[in-house]
Amino acid sequence: MHKKKNNTNKSKNFIQGLRIFSSTVPQGLKKILKKNGYNFSNIVDNWTKIIGKDLASCCYPSNVKIGKDMSNGALILNVIHGNELNIEYAKNEIIDKINGFFGYKYIREIKLKIVQEKKNYVNKNSPSNTGNSTFNVKLEKLQNNSLKNSLNKLIKAYNEKNN
Repeated sequence: MHKKKNNTNKSKNFIQGLRIFSSTVPQGLKKILKKNGYNFSNIVDNWTKIIGKDLASCCYPSNVKIGKDMSNGALILNVIHGNELNIEYAKNEIIDKINGFFGYKYIREIKLKIVQEKKNYVNKNSPSNTGNSTFNVKLEKLQNNSLKNSLNKLIKAYNEKNN
């Protein structure tokens, strides 16, 4: 059958052709996965869906401090000056909504950090920032009408979602 080989990188043996999954993952990605960074990116991506537009307009997530057990973390929120009291009263509600989103107790507490204005994380090359005139000129050069219509619908949907 298959001959067992010793892996010099790991102390465990493996059968020829099969590798330990952790040995195939790039080193940078291992660090992110160990720190549970994908959960924070999920929070940022779905922030308005999780807590609602009213609270999302007052604050946004800055960082998550998580322990080794990947639960009972501390979420650091940047709160726009003047909205501290609203967020302070809604802390328990935010914690419940985030934990409900993940399905387990991911966040234990919320810490507030006061900022003067909200940062906009917008891509410089997005259709809404470069202006419609540039895209209209490029779209007019297209010969395929179905492609042209599809791109117009895509740009319209993108602008509606981000505005």
